[in-house]
Amino acid sequence: MQMQTLTLRGVPSARRAAPPPASSAHLAASGPCALRVPRSLRRRRPRSLRASASLEQEVKEVAGSPAPSAGISSQATRRDVRNIAIVAHVDHGKTTLVDSMLRQAKVFRDNQVVQERIMDSNDLERERGITILSKNTSITYKGTKINIIDTPGHSDFGGEVERVLNMVEGVLLVVDSVEGPMPQTRFVLKKALEFGHAVVVVVNKIDRPTARPEFVVNSTFELFIELNASDEQCDFQTVYASGIKGKAGLSPENLADDLGPLFEAILRCIPEPRIEKDGALQMLVSNTEYDEHKGRIAIGRLHAGELQRGMEVKVCTPDDACRVGKVSELFVYQNFSRVPVESVSAGDICAVCGMNDIMIGETIADKITGTPLPTIKVEEPTVRMSFSINTSPFVGREGKYVTSRNLRDRLYRELERNLAMKVEDGETADTFLVSGRGTLHLTILIENMRREGYEFMIGPPKVINKTVDGKLVEPYEIAAVEVPEEYMGSVVELLGKRRGQMVNMEASGPEGTTLLKYKIPTRGLIGLRNAILTASRGRAILNTIFDSYGSWAGDLSSRDQGSLVAFEDGSTTSYALLNAQERGLLFVQPGQDVYKGQIVGIHQRPGDLAINVCKKKAATNVRSNKETTVVLDEPLSYSLDDCIEFIQEDELVEVTPSSIRMCKNPKISKKK
Repeated sequence: MQMQTLTLRGVPSARRAAPPPASSAHLAASGPCALRVPRSLRRRRPRSLRASASLEQEVKEVAGSPAPSAGISSQATRRDVRNIAIVAHVDHGKTTLVDSMLRQAKVFRDNQVVQERIMDSNDLERERGITILSKNTSITYKGTKINIIDTPGHSDFGGEVERVLNMVEGVLLVVDSVEGPMPQTRFVLKKALEFGHAVVVVVNKIDRPTARPEFVVNSTFELFIELNASDEQCDFQTVYASGIKGKAGLSPENLADDLGPLFEAILRCIPEPRIEKDGALQMLVSNTEYDEHKGRIAIGRLHAGELQRGMEVKVCTPDDACRVGKVSELFVYQNFSRVPVESVSAGDICAVCGMNDIMIGETIADKITGTPLPTIKVEEPTVRMSFSINTSPFVGREGKYVTSRNLRDRLYRELERNLAMKVEDGETADTFLVSGRGTLHLTILIENMRREGYEFMIGPPKVINKTVDGKLVEPYEIAAVEVPEEYMGSVVELLGKRRGQMVNMEASGPEGTTLLKYKIPTRGLIGLRNAILTASRGRAILNTIFDSYGSWAGDLSSRDQGSLVAFEDGSTTSYALLNAQERGLLFVQPGQDVYKGQIVGIHQRPGDLAINVCKKKAATNVRSNKETTVVLDEPLSYSLDDCIEFIQEDELVEVTPSSIRMCKNPKISKKK
């Protein structure tokens, strides 16, 4: 395998061609970072011990550094700090790995009860088992402070990854030992390479019975080549780990009892922060949080100078006029908490209080001579949904915030933190168009709003098309589907109906599964997840990532079945539902309040059908013999995600803190 790779890449660059090591026996062929493994491990220990004697900032002049800009006198690096981000595809074990790193760094007491995935502190993150927001923490290893940023793995939250990468000098790219590089792996690696960051590849879950580390490492190396990585970036260090067991090693067969090899690789391969020690103050705000007592908290990495508590600073962007602010409180990340400090030097990540109007992408600079840093740019959204006030007869029953002013304030407040989202005014004063990276990106916002007490209606998701050179183009995504071989035919048929084009098909491990890769219009992905799960009996896994804009693919086949619509207001009865369930599958059960126009089920045929689910049995002609017991089918229970995928152009989802209902859009119904 290594000789094949060497032959393919031998002409442009011999060093780039050499594949990374699959075991410690091949360390000598893996480039500068790994080449020094035995010697650097011996040399690093005395230097780390000397550093641990003093946690004061330790800087050294960089020989041959580029000429300083903006009048800054000198450049240096800090030996006592490393800044890293942990990036990966969803479910490849980033947050679990951070848990083990925190435990082994003695962040928690021995008798302290610590829940799993401690970094996923949001309720929604715990319920869904995914990371939604990027979060900061830090550990200390051999006298060196390691700032760690845990990032989301789902493609819809790629904006969270993009805006934090300018705070770090390197990344840990976590790859599953069975699945290998997946669509989001490609996205986050591409962004890290664009920033010029050093990469340490962590092959995680190495204890899985079907692990194939050599294949994963070679696939990752090929991905580096495809993304035009430099020779130095291709010479990455590989660490094999089991995040849940807290073990790591330079060879898959020889893991240490702890994560020591991983920590050593971070110190050895992640560059020390380059700083402008004597330059004018510069800090780019990459994240914000809100505290009831402290107000808005700006989080970012200090690029130059020194920031002090009580200091007057200038807040500016490359485009707008600057304004003056004052630092009321200053914090750094230590272990799993924020610790107040009097001053912070360049190279460290800190949190600043006192400027309640500060936004992500702005620069905190020296009051007199400071200049702004380039602002943060993220990729454009691809999906749009309409948000409007609740107009159903049940409005105000469950929600606290129901007016258009409440809805507007909440949506525009979301823009302060969510850079990948856009909000525009709709056709009417009570309608707003919200754009995001995908339906999950918008669904998380909707779920948070309903838990906060908001009541509103949302329309079906629509892709954002563009016109280029007079031609209509639409977004395309790469869909990767892992499916057992016996269900592959049904899945291929589904993807074909939605204008998908097969890119690749290969066996995925020895478990009898096949990995299908398709290039498919974003329109075709709406409602696809549930269809694939149904076709594969729940055994298929679908992952998607935005690819590019391409020519319009033509009309797609929409939902084959219509809706069952309530005929009148009232409360459902068993007698009426017994007759209604013969027409299709129902969403409601006896004794539930419904209103005219509410969708109460799925019609078994195309087209909508109005039915009476509130009809009561007449009390006349009562017979002496016992009536037959009414047996009803179990109603369907649709989540918020399911409802958004189900509705069509003329339908809406009514969202309240306690209920999620679907209804026909009265405005479109009147036009018809």
